[in-house]
Amino acid sequence: MVLINMTRGKTPDSAGLAPRHVSFSLLQTGLEMFGVASTVIGECQPFEIMQKLVHSTTQLDVDAVSIWRDPRFTDNLASRETGIIFFGGGWLEEDIFIAALQAVERGYDVRLLSDLIATRVDADRSLALDRMALHGILATTVRQMLLEWAVCLHDPLLTQKVQQLLL
Repeated sequence: MVLINMTRGKTPDSAGLAPRHVSFSLLQTGLEMFGVASTVIGECQPFEIMQKLVHSTTQLDVDAVSIWRDPRFTDNLASRETGIIFFGGGWLEEDIFIAALQAVERGYDVRLLSDLIATRVDADRSLALDRMALHGILATTVRQMLLEWAVCLHDPLLTQKVQQLLL
């Protein structure tokens, strides 16, 4: 899980986090439930919801378009034998776009958490998603991701826990 520039110099009121609060809460619970590590890149002011996520993450102060040149980032992924990377944050058509394409070039399977992604220009959202889809980068939501993980593990108890979480 890679979260890029989640707050980008915004205040809690202007960051648009309130509508995404449910997705952030689900993400935090899911990361703990599945033991999935995450990395926070760039701007991430310590708002209440972000503080909860930051406790289970590695935070790197690096430019998002340069993350693949940072050995702290690449070594961290390699040490975990990562095959799939989920991206969230801002800006979709800039930082996330470049980071996701570079991940595909390196052989990773890439997914976008659409409910945790902001755009600089809303009109560019569909263009960026279409271009990334051409490279096999697909959009999903935190809810869909958690249920997919549970079902893929073939663990009925975990699947039931996730279904209860999603109610």
